[in-house]
Amino acid sequence: MLFKRQDIAIDLGTATVLIYVKGKGIVLREPSVVAVDTETGKVQGVGFEAQRMLGRAPESITVVRPLKDGVISDCDITQDMLELFMRKALPRRSLLRPRIIMCVPSSVTDVEQRSVLGAAQRLGAKCSYVMEEPRAAAIGANIDINRPHGVMIVDIGGGTTDIALLSLGSSVISTSIKVAGNQFDDDIVKYMRRKHNLLIGERTAEMLKINIGSAWPRSETLYSEVMGRNLLTGLPKSIKVSSVEVQEAMQDSFDRILAEIHKVLDEAPPELAADIIESGIVLTGGGAMILGLDKYISSTFGVNCFVAEDAVSCVVLGAGKCLDNLDYLDPEIPDDLY
Repeated sequence: MLFKRQDIAIDLGTATVLIYVKGKGIVLREPSVVAVDTETGKVQGVGFEAQRMLGRAPESITVVRPLKDGVISDCDITQDMLELFMRKALPRRSLLRPRIIMCVPSSVTDVEQRSVLGAAQRLGAKCSYVMEEPRAAAIGANIDINRPHGVMIVDIGGGTTDIALLSLGSSVISTSIKVAGNQFDDDIVKYMRRKHNLLIGERTAEMLKINIGSAWPRSETLYSEVMGRNLLTGLPKSIKVSSVEVQEAMQDSFDRILAEIHKVLDEAPPELAADIIESGIVLTGGGAMILGLDKYISSTFGVNCFVAEDAVSCVVLGAGKCLDNLDYLDPEIPDDLY
């Protein structure tokens, strides 16, 4: 095993990092959160361990997300985080340097792309390649993107929503907006502050989104008890929040995503637009799991919309398939990746 190459695909998400190893599948799925000692700068914890410290850490420890909007915002901390994740994922590393595919938003700049490739090289990659998330997501959703047939992918991650119209293995039209899972959480925090004078944390907002959040009216209104700090008295307070309120809090962000989908549909060539009517719109990413989002999109555009199987993992699964079948990758890919 020490002399068998361990080729790797990494979904470097704003909210979650997923690592796929060829022949093994997904070996790690943890929050992209790092706890850092403010005095020494040393990493005190990553992933779930660091996430548990959010909002609860003393002044001597800062809990940060080194990835912003799907790209690296702090190179050093990201590198430390990835190295620790790799130790968890591959306790017995091969002596042969791995080939690594890194997934990034479709709107990534050349500078951001070099930063991501640099992180892969510092992990000891023999060679590395950047792959656009919508393309990887489509492959992970078991869609044949090499056909002369239009497919629309809406990948809603933690930091960005990527929308792409694919045909013949490439993006015909693509766009990316910084409205996704983290923005939904922020919407809920602001709503609670504005409507109830209650300050809640990031994790509380996320739990509300997951447990009772929706983009389409539920058949039955759900309620969840929320604890936070009363901004008027400064004292702890507990209130009940309804699923209707959580939907209202996120509504503007849903509408912004729909506006971007409309732009892509409006720019689509007639033949590809006809293909979308036939094949529908495919939702991937963690944000796709919000109840009723597919119905909301479908009712707005009159086009069938569905959530891919294992939507959260589609990007890394698609990149992992490329490790097994490199024909999915661009012809310009470096020869040494083969």
